[in-house]
Amino acid sequence: MGRLLKFLLALVLLPTAVLTFAETVRILLSVLGRLDMAVSFIMGILIYAGIHYGYYNFSRPYVFAHEMTHALAALLCGCRIKDVSVGQESGYVKMDRCNAFVVLAPYFVPAYVVLAAGIYLIADLFVNLQPYRQVFLFVIGFFTAFHFVQTFKTLFEADQPDLKLAGGKVFSVVMITLANLVVLALVLKALFPEAVSLVQGGKNVLTGTVNVWRILVNYIIEKALNAS
Repeated sequence: MGRLLKFLLALVLLPTAVLTFAETVRILLSVLGRLDMAVSFIMGILIYAGIHYGYYNFSRPYVFAHEMTHALAALLCGCRIKDVSVGQESGYVKMDRCNAFVVLAPYFVPAYVVLAAGIYLIADLFVNLQPYRQVFLFVIGFFTAFHFVQTFKTLFEADQPDLKLAGGKVFSVVMITLANLVVLALVLKALFPEAVSLVQGGKNVLTGTVNVWRILVNYIIEKALNAS
């Protein structure tokens, strides 16, 4: 897909991203408002934020997760990995080819959340981990905060060549934002299924998107008719 088409796609999806943000915030507030259910998850978020901004910024663990996610996404897309480097503040993955998914995957795939959830689910097949659910929620909250803080830092504190490589900054930021909101909603649904309704949220986003574009199209048609 050419850069111009990606830019146009980003513009088309912009209202969807804004509406998804509103729905995800609503879902998040509904979860955070139930302290009896989400206290461990909230504590995980707060503890990570306190450590990150007060003592240690976890740069090397983030660089490792970032580059490994690039590499795994590349393998999923059939790309050949030539070299991987992980440093204290930066790294790289050399491959024979790439696409927007491979380039942007680390910015919306919470690698440590997926890893922790996978370990928990596999272990639960052999041992009853229900008594340790609050520990699991704390860990997921910790790594969810890790992902969003590090992603925000990476995107806005440095000029990321990944954004240009994926198809331009506008396209990349819109896609990363939309994907992260969807991922966060899915994480909250998985952790607190009784408190989260993705179906209703999806309907709200779809209806709102259609209404926004109906208004915009009608406005453009009206302006064109008046001009003629």
